[in-house]
Amino acid sequence: MIKLNEKLFSIGYLPRWIIFCIDIGILVLANALTHIILINLTLGFYDTISLSQQYLLILLVNIVFFRVFKTFSGIIRHSTFIDAVKLFFASFCSFLVLSIFNYGSFIIFQKKIFLFPGLIISFVLSFTFLFFFRLLVKFAFEINTIDSKTLIRTVVYGSDANAIAVANAVKSEIPARFKIVAFLDKSRHNKSKSILGLPILYKNKKASVLLRSLGAKTLILAEKSLTKDEKIRIVDDCLENNIKVYVVPIISDWENKTEISKKIKNFEIQDLLERKPIILDNKLISKQISNKTILITGGAGSIGSEIVWQVLEFNPQRIIIFDQAESPLHKLCIEILKFEKRIEIVPLIGDIRNKVVLKRVFEKYQPSMVYHAAAYKHVPLMEENPSEAIFTNVLGTKNLADLSLEYNVKKFVMVSTDKAVNPSNVMGASKRIAEKYVQSLYFKFKNDEKKVTKFITTRFGNVLGSNGSVVPLFSEQIQKGGPITITHPKIIRYFMTIPEACQLVLEAGSMGKGGEIYIFDMGKPVKIIDLAKKMIQLAGYEPYKDIDIEVIGLRPGEKLYEELLNDTSKTLPTHHDKIMICQELDENYEENLIMITNLIDKAKFSTDLDIVSEMKKIIPEFKSMNSIYECLDK
Repeated sequence: MIKLNEKLFSIGYLPRWIIFCIDIGILVLANALTHIILINLTLGFYDTISLSQQYLLILLVNIVFFRVFKTFSGIIRHSTFIDAVKLFFASFCSFLVLSIFNYGSFIIFQKKIFLFPGLIISFVLSFTFLFFFRLLVKFAFEINTIDSKTLIRTVVYGSDANAIAVANAVKSEIPARFKIVAFLDKSRHNKSKSILGLPILYKNKKASVLLRSLGAKTLILAEKSLTKDEKIRIVDDCLENNIKVYVVPIISDWENKTEISKKIKNFEIQDLLERKPIILDNKLISKQISNKTILITGGAGSIGSEIVWQVLEFNPQRIIIFDQAESPLHKLCIEILKFEKRIEIVPLIGDIRNKVVLKRVFEKYQPSMVYHAAAYKHVPLMEENPSEAIFTNVLGTKNLADLSLEYNVKKFVMVSTDKAVNPSNVMGASKRIAEKYVQSLYFKFKNDEKKVTKFITTRFGNVLGSNGSVVPLFSEQIQKGGPITITHPKIIRYFMTIPEACQLVLEAGSMGKGGEIYIFDMGKPVKIIDLAKKMIQLAGYEPYKDIDIEVIGLRPGEKLYEELLNDTSKTLPTHHDKIMICQELDENYEENLIMITNLIDKAKFSTDLDIVSEMKKIIPEFKSMNSIYECLDK
């Protein structure tokens, strides 16, 4: 019996013609029952046509409307409200047409064909039986394919349309993961009501207390109006009580349930750090990019590739993606080709340190805008390899800036870092030297009508998910069972998401007049040890018990606190509330050129100590921390 049951419920979807035949059989049953009811009511039948012809006519009319409304085309076990509506209209239209036939016959032949009460009874029974059959099949499959003991008891936070869509999607999910037991609402007005037969709980206590009272182990956040602070409080409360939190984006009306259920995902650290959506001046950005040739260096990297995707939205004529990393560049180009945009994509392998190669690119394509995201950025590696930091971050930037000026590029936007502020490591100092050169180049030629390039620098902190970021590193360590390694328990960092950072790069690039260093609103700083603990909890583990956190000591050149401004700098506001202008001292081009040229020469032949010593002459505020170069500061 069990094997027969398993075989029955493991069958695939029935063909449409079988469902069609079952519906006709149900229709025959409904009309047979109608006939029995009419006989028991001692009503006489009209003899305009025979009884068999009457019921055959009823069947034929119903069959026509079954085909018109395609009532048999749906998968019965996944029947929805739409299927019920189709059945109702098919049955009602059949009743309407038969009624018209009936009264038409009376007008023409002075005799009706059907008893009108019989048509009403037939309509009610047909619709009821057809609808009940679908409910029965749906219920039978749900009972036999879902083991409720294995499902996670879940509460949905929210009671709006978004929450209801999520709940319906969860109920329809195959294979099922959750059993929804209630909705949670922060408004007291809905506390005595229910949705989908489930109670709405008023959040007059902590979410964890209410979930424990229901035996629920999971909370799905589906409330659109929750603020970031409210989310953090709810998540912290749930994590402290071993309740798993899931999040789902805002649902569109046209999305199907399968797609919605796929979007239910673990609550991630990015969700806690999110800020209000950035509003861009799309007209201004489009004016800079639309129908233009755009060169993006480091275009296959985490920041550069996101700039590529965002630039694509503004319909440039051509995008030149320049990078030395062959495989990531190839992968990016394959992804771009999936989209049917009539934009020329030019992938170029090359190194920004090679001015000859760069010159060919500028000669051939004449870019009107350059986004410079190519750089060496790993702090410990650059401490060990200062000459490479100079060749890429300084010489590479100089090559690009000089060629941009020579080939009349309209705007040159350099992606810099907060590590360039009061630098404590070689990487940050090399980026600050690059900033100084780009600025001084602009101030040198800003009054020269033949030199039209506007040089703009953008400076921001750590980017979530970028290559080398702590978040993917921590995720990998958690997946391996730990331990998570942090460098110091007091270390803090600012964080942005990759799309947010790149949006601000585009915005700053469009508003820049030349010579500015733009800094971005990075939000509140995050303590790295708190970030590690939260990520362990979000993964469903307990810090120090399931996954340990080890303090391994500061890396060479690493600061406890990052800064966005030099000690002598001031900021000016812009029309965008997340972007400010850093007022640095005007740079002297001739002095910078001499010092930077000397530095590049030293990087070719001198020792690491000599190279870093020269860097400190150019950047007096460069004070090494936890590094072999600290001796140069004495």
